[in-house]
Amino acid sequence: MHTSSTVAPLSCASRTPKPAGLALIESLLEAAGDAVFRVTPGGLLRVASRRAHALSGAEPHKHSLAALVHDVDRLALQQALAGCAASGEPAVVEARLRCGERDVWFEWRIAMIDSGDDAPLLVIGRDMSAQHATEERLRHMATHDALTELPNRVLLSDRIRMVIANARRSGQGFAVATIGLDGFKKVNDGLGHAIGDAVLRMAASRLRRTLRDSDTLARVGGDEFVAVLPGTACKAQIKLVTGRLMATLQAPFEIDGHTIHLAGSIGVATYPEHAEDEVRLVTLADTAMTRAKETGKARSVTYSPSDYGPPEHDISLEAAMFNAVREGEFQLYFQPIVDAGSRTIEGFETLMRWKHPTLGMVPPVRFIPIAENNGLINLLGAWALKAACMQIRQFEQVAGRDLYISVNISPRQFRNDTFLAVLDDALALSGARGSQLVLEITEGTLMVDPVHAEAVLTKMAERGARIAIDDFGTGYSSLAYLKRFPISVLKIDRAFVKDLPHATKDGAICSAVLDIARHLDLSVVAEGVETEEQLAWLGKLGCHYVQGYLTGKPMPAHVALAALKENLYTELLPGELGPGKP
Repeated sequence: MHTSSTVAPLSCASRTPKPAGLALIESLLEAAGDAVFRVTPGGLLRVASRRAHALSGAEPHKHSLAALVHDVDRLALQQALAGCAASGEPAVVEARLRCGERDVWFEWRIAMIDSGDDAPLLVIGRDMSAQHATEERLRHMATHDALTELPNRVLLSDRIRMVIANARRSGQGFAVATIGLDGFKKVNDGLGHAIGDAVLRMAASRLRRTLRDSDTLARVGGDEFVAVLPGTACKAQIKLVTGRLMATLQAPFEIDGHTIHLAGSIGVATYPEHAEDEVRLVTLADTAMTRAKETGKARSVTYSPSDYGPPEHDISLEAAMFNAVREGEFQLYFQPIVDAGSRTIEGFETLMRWKHPTLGMVPPVRFIPIAENNGLINLLGAWALKAACMQIRQFEQVAGRDLYISVNISPRQFRNDTFLAVLDDALALSGARGSQLVLEITEGTLMVDPVHAEAVLTKMAERGARIAIDDFGTGYSSLAYLKRFPISVLKIDRAFVKDLPHATKDGAICSAVLDIARHLDLSVVAEGVETEEQLAWLGKLGCHYVQGYLTGKPMPAHVALAALKENLYTELLPGELGPGKP
């Protein structure tokens, strides 16, 4: 009676007794891997371990090894078997083993053995499903937000690049929308982060359901989401989609007994109208969303270049600024402050200028805000203060009389804990007296923290320095600080001077400032004086000191020295330096 082959301990080709050595090898191989086979050079099965048989139903003489794996992986496995058989060199390949209703990833190690039969190829398989699952989890964690399970910035960038590629082929535009939750901070602050997280999960779910399957919704941090909307480019389509998104966020959020009302502000940028790369599209959409929040919230704004000026923060210019410090490209210019009656120079205001080797003179309005933002203003301000104190001594030596130097102190510099130490160093290094120094500070700087400002101003005054309020009347204009702080000088901003003497309201403001100064025993300097009419009008009102292009442009130190020698006050510089000070 014929008996079929078995799989215990290894399925074999016949009941012919095996050599003892081979039987030992096969018994060892039973425990060598999750699935073990011996096959012919052509890939036909001759022996299968019990585990292999249980997993795949493999039957020796009935199956080829390639027939047991996924169709897509067969060619790679067959090539690995043929290569090992031909060269005798071991091979490793990954292929999915068909295990009933599922496919399981295996790593197959193939080697030649001296089997003494027609199946010299030993194939040992190791189950890789756990490793693949771990790798998949790691990939998911790297590309998805842990809280909402939405794509994160990494996957969002990839999706936008794919949509851009499709849009280029099809010629069809698309939109990117940035969505910010209005009022979300009050949830975290008032109810705690656990409730806040629940709100974010619910908001993500609502937004996702509102969009199409072909759209991408990502969470990019905090309470902000970004939607990529392929094929949505015209105003009507954008209005429809953003309207639905805002509506879904306006419905109450019911969480743990709390009823929470929020709204959404949305900013939109379109391809290719506004930008043609993923970074710029998201940036412009975010800019538009900020605009939506600033102009009322709970609304959608599509980016429009006409609504925005040049970028506030120029990265390339910032990098050039640090190089400019190393290369000594920053310079100090000095604008005369003169007696309105005699036109004698009484002092100078120190103004910072940047002469870039290729850009030329960079306007202060471009580089001062950047320096203030990145902290470089502390370094530049300390240098300017020390250099000004050194320069005033030289000015006095040439003039043969007492003069003063006025230096602008930035908000960040004033709030810096080392400011007073920098002031002391400047006076000690130069040998200048505190009375030769006027420190100009804006109204806004003082009112951010009045207590701190009063303490610092008092210590500045103790050193003999005088305090001037720069651009008086354009900031907080709180008259209370004129009594509270040790102020000596008011500077009337050029905005109130430029239309004199014909502007009635400007004239009334200037007159009021001069009256206040007289009663409080304060000096006044009118800035931006450019005509004889302005000078005469201010003189009649009792303004003793003026500053402007009529009596002297900002000038380098050597030109200022020449002006002092010859007692000049007229234009001394070519027209390359336009009006305006930092």
